[in-house]
Amino acid sequence: MRLDREAAGMSLAAYIRWRLFDPESPAPKSRGKHPVKDHQALSQLLALLGQSRLANNMNQLARAANSGSLPFTPETERLLNEAAADIAEMRKLLLEALNLEPS
Repeated sequence: MRLDREAAGMSLAAYIRWRLFDPESPAPKSRGKHPVKDHQALSQLLALLGQSRLANNMNQLARAANSGSLPFTPETERLLNEAAADIAEMRKLLLEALNLEPS
């Protein structure tokens, strides 16, 4: 279809609005090249991130490591490994949801 070709990655509605109402301005941004494939996986990931205190906990760990006050015990190692596994799972879910291949 001609309109689809001319839209060149833009949503058809955005392209038509642009052509009708503001053709002198720069074209609107096109849709992403990797649309969401799995909204359920993306929702699951966002829920996990919302439940976690990941950013705060990582900041506290970095501060403790930099000051030398982070005790490295078997318990600390176990917790860090669990956190790394959780982050890896979130990354996997995000890549799946966005239909991207892991690099």
